Formats: sequence, structure tokens, C-alpha cells
Amino acid sequence: MPYFTTPDGAQLHYTDDGHGRALLCLAGLTRNGSDFDYLAPHLPPLRMIRLDYRGRGKSQWTGADSYTVPQEAADALALLDHLGLDQAAILGTSRGGIIGMYLGATAPDRLRGLCLNDVGPEIDAQGLARISDFIGRIPSARSHAEAALALERAFPEFTDMPPGRWLAEARKHFIQTDQGLDLNYDPALRQAFLAAMDGGGGDLWPMFDACAGIPLALIRGAESNLLSAATAEEMQRRRPDMVVAEVPGRGHIPFLDEAEALRAIHEWLGMCL
Repeated sequence: MPYFTTPDGAQLHYTDDGHGRALLCLAGLTRNGSDFDYLAPHLPPLRMIRLDYRGRGKSQWTGADSYTVPQEAADALALLDHLGLDQAAILGTSRGGIIGMYLGATAPDRLRGLCLNDVGPEIDAQGLARISDFIGRIPSARSHAEAALALERAFPEFTDMPPGRWLAEARKHFIQTDQGLDLNYDPALRQAFLAAMDGGGGDLWPMFDACAGIPLALIRGAESNLLSAATAEEMQRRRPDMVVAEVPGRGHIPFLDEAEALRAIHEWLGMCL
């Protein structure tokens, strides 16, 4: 099971599969590299690298103060350095897309391209409120089957779901214990999230604009409560060359195995790999 050590001594888990040009996949806020399991079988031949951020998945818990975008961006670069890679295309889901924009602004020479999955320079308040409702809270469901039903009820904007998808999601993101389900990430991530919200988050448009010259793609769930249609339109206005897809029957976040998402990803990969 591959791990590497960051400059500050954290042990972080990653996977590295395939050969050829590198695609670094960065997951959502509370999630991990398994976010990209649905996408993996549909990719062309390439080297698919997935990182579990510190405090998530199989990586070491290092405390709320370290769960920040700049630190996680530094960890992503440290992983590329560990693997001897000068560059990679980045596919960023939600939090991963923010990290990708940060890297586009601070280390553009390391990026061959950036694909944003349901995230942009403006984060809708409704989506943030939903995240604050669940982040760091132990689920009340006692089993993965119960959690799957709870997820289906909580996300009615997701329609035409593949059979068993909510159960697969429950198994990815909750750990079964004798006492019921537990989180597969450090609950202190809630403190980090609330501290970032209190700080206002800042203006992210300069980070997006700094990605000029980097091949871009944007995938948006048509029912997303985190990335508004207006923000997506402004992103397109600023980057008319950006590959864009909207996935019907999906909120935050598309799973990336939808036909619309796959068409955009393949077109974008053709531009940057």
C-alpha cells in the first residue's frame, strides 16, 4: 500500500495505476481517492494517480490547523516530486478543484491541464450550508444499507442513478463498526471547515484567471447547489476555450461516469495529454 512522507513528516496514502501521461485526481472535501472509482474504467491509457489528503481515507490525521487548501496543494506537489513527475493534468472534484486553481495560480508550470468537477471561483451559500450540516458528524444510520437509504432521501436532485450507487457511496465513505457507522476522515475537519468559512474564503476569481494558458474543463451538475449556473457562465465568458459539460439529474457532485462528463473529460485530456 503506497505511502509517502511530506516535508513536515505526514504519512499520506496514494494510488498510482497505469502508464503514460499523469492524471492527478484530487477528491472532495471529506472524501478520498475512491471518488474516482466510477471514472477509472472509462479513461484512455494513462497514469492515474489519486491522493488521500491528510486526515482523509488512509492518510495520517494531522489536526485541524493543517487541513487547508495551501497545505493540501503543497502535499499534491510533494506527491508529484516523490513520483519524479515535473507535470500532471489535474482533475479536481469540489475541494480538489479549488486546490487545482490554487496550483494554477502558484505553480502553473506543474499543470498540464485542469478539469473542475462542480466547483468554481464562487461557492454558493446553499451548498456551503449543506456541507456544514453534515461535516464531522457521525451518521445516525447503523449500517451501510441504512446509510444508502438516508443518502437517497437527502439528495433527491440525483435522478436516474445506476443500481446500487447509493450503497456503493455509503460503503466508500462510512466505516462499519460494532457501534454502527463511523466517519472515514478526521472529525476535526469540521473545525477547519468552519474556520475557513469564518475567514470568508477570499476572492477566488484571481486564481481562476491565473490559469490562463492552462487547458481547462468544467463539469457541472445541472442541479448543483454549490456551483451556480451564473458562475459557470462567467467562467465560460472569461475562458471561452474551456471545455464545458452540464450533467442532467445530478447535483453536487457528478460521479464522472455520466455520458456528458465523460465526453468533456476525454476532450480535455486530448488537449492536455
